[in-house]
Amino acid sequence: MNVLFSVKNPIVFLGVLLWISLSVAHATTDPSAAAASPSACPKILQHTVARLQDEKPQALCQYAGQVVLVVNTASFCGFTPQYKGLEALSAKYKERGLVVLGFPSNDFSQEPDSNAKIADFCDNTFGVKFPMFVKTTVRGPEALPLFKQLAAHTGTTPKWNFYKYVISRDGKSIQSYSSMTGPQDKSFIQEIEKQLAAKAPAP
Repeated sequence: MNVLFSVKNPIVFLGVLLWISLSVAHATTDPSAAAASPSACPKILQHTVARLQDEKPQALCQYAGQVVLVVNTASFCGFTPQYKGLEALSAKYKERGLVVLGFPSNDFSQEPDSNAKIADFCDNTFGVKFPMFVKTTVRGPEALPLFKQLAAHTGTTPKWNFYKYVISRDGKSIQSYSSMTGPQDKSFIQEIEKQLAAKAPAP
């Protein structure tokens, strides 16, 4: 008989039981584990991306069940003032289930700075509070997997900075919008409100 499970070693046996119970409890209560559960998360969000401010990995599955607005951004672009409108949009609809996700990119040669400088610029210039991620590639063979999926779903890659993708709560509907469509555009707002009105998928 294995010595660990012998009744002749009650202390060791109880120790093993305690370890098992703690492991199970951690697995069922750890929010990051729950957020990353593939069964509860649309495939489009099954990615991990580093956060802009501290470069710590973030599971996008934590936004499952919300309406997700994905935007590729840049600090030195004619559309950069859209940061203000995106932040206002986030503040207005956050409680109803909208999350705006910003992905800085130098694909159009207008985001040359480091992640730290981009974070300072977004905060100090436009008061951006919505989640931002590290500078990345958003088109071509080296594109972030999320953007490859967005392109496959919609048939279009970002044509310029501040291209926008609206993802439904269940991840099945994805609409793309050009950089010319501002955060306060009437048809754009209508799509967001339409998706927000849809019920969240059952867990």
